[in-house]
Order: sequence, then C-alpha cells, then structure tokens
Amino acid sequence: MELIHTVDWMKQVSRQAREEGGIVGLVPTGGGLHAGHLSLVEAAHRECSPVVVSVFSDPRDRDPAQGRGRPLLDADRAALESLAANYLFAPSPEEFFPPDFQTSVIVSEITERLEGRSRPGHLRAVAATVLKLFAIIQPAFIYVGRREAQRACMLRRMARDLNLDTRIVVGPIVREPDGLAVSSRNACLNDDERRAALALPRALAAAREQIARGERMAGEISEKMSSVLASEPLATVDYVEIVDADTFGPAPRLRGSCLAVVAAFIGPARLTDNMLIEEENGHAVCFL
Repeated sequence: MELIHTVDWMKQVSRQAREEGGIVGLVPTGGGLHAGHLSLVEAAHRECSPVVVSVFSDPRDRDPAQGRGRPLLDADRAALESLAANYLFAPSPEEFFPPDFQTSVIVSEITERLEGRSRPGHLRAVAATVLKLFAIIQPAFIYVGRREAQRACMLRRMARDLNLDTRIVVGPIVREPDGLAVSSRNACLNDDERRAALALPRALAAAREQIARGERMAGEISEKMSSVLASEPLATVDYVEIVDADTFGPAPRLRGSCLAVVAAFIGPARLTDNMLIEEENGHAVCFL
C-alpha cells in the first residue's frame, strides 16, 4: 500500500489508474479506523481496483463530544495493509485546505435538521471535504456507512445535484456482539457508560417490535423509542425521529423507505444509531 500526503501526487496516481482502465473506489474517513470502516474497504475491493482510503479530519470542524483525538495514522495504516488497500491518502490540513481557502458547500434542507442542528457546520464541512476528494481522486464509487445516515443522504443529494460522475454506496451498520453500533467514540466510554450506550439499540429494537405488531404512525414509534432512552439515567437524549430515507425530512407515517434515527449523549461521547425500515403494501422489514 502506498501512503500519499500531497494533492498533486494523489491526482496523478488516480488519473493514471483511470487511464489504464481501473475503477477507482474511495472510502473517505476521518481516521481512527474501526470494523465499520474496514467493512467498507472490503466492499470497495469487491467492485473496484484500485481502492483509495482517505484519512482526513477537518480542523475547522471540531466536535468536543466526539471522543476522538488526532487520528492514529500508524494504526490506520497497519489495519489497511492487512486488507491490501492500494492507497492511503492522508494530507495535512494545510495541504488539503490552504489558509486562503474560501469555498463552502451547502446542501440545503438535509443539512439543517437533526445532525445539522446539533453540530452546526459539521455537514457543510463534510460536504466540502468529500467534494474536494472527488475532484482530486474522481472515483467511480464512494463508500460510506449507514450509521452516519444523514451524511450519506446529503452526499447522495450532492452527487445528484452536481452531476458528479460517481455512485454513493451505503454499507450496513457494523455492530458489536451486544448490538452497539461500532464507532470510534465507544472507546472513550467507561464500563458503566458502555452498558448505558446499549439504550440506543434497545430503543431501535423496541421500535421494530412496535412495527412488527402493525404500528405505522411515526409519532407512536418515536414516543416508544424516547421512553426507552429516557429510562437510562446516564443517557441525555439529543433527538429521536422517523425520517424519509431519501430526503431526511419528517415522515408522519411509515411509507416506502424510512429511517428511525436516535442520538444521545452518554458520558463524554455523543452516540448515534439508526434502523432502516422498508414498508410496502402494509408489510415492513426493519434492518438494524
């Protein structure tokens, strides 16, 4: 695997790969790679060659509740080499966003709710980063995880609106054996907080049970999820909602593709989770 630090060299490597008939796949990350990221690299390998993994955390977008410091590049590199990734693109902040950088990317509506409200400017920063990665690498496929469902929805919309010649592939959520969604933020939880974090998948499981019994009104399902989260004393609820999977707007009742989304503060970390709900002709299938 080749480690690349400069924009110019990454552009040259990617351009040569495309000219030789390669199908370039990109897995954009902020570093601190875990099983969820690595599952995306494996998915990229099944469809693409070469596979580029980017490690870049925008210094302008700091989340004190994220529970993650500077990415451990050596550990990330070792994890990727075990999967035979082709390129690791890890530019410095100054290389990627020069001091005179002035361009922003706004995907209206999708970026204004839920994560956009809780983390002002975060989704705009992600959009700018991914759009710049696209310009540098020009991948045929970009792989993101469903745990960051609003981010994935925003990127699909951005690609569609700007006619980007790439396909956004959304991978399933990878979970720990006890059901907690894998996240780099989990590492900053103590034992009590780690047990409390299971309130998020429990809330989604309660929603799934309601849906299995025939409930289709979003308000009733959200109320049940909220009550499960509220029963955990170490959890402070940020939001609980049923949204349309394509627009991330509120969904009054289940119809088509929806997402049950939850976010809560537990100890020093802000955790998110979601469940995909596919409803058609009165039949619903839930994917945790």
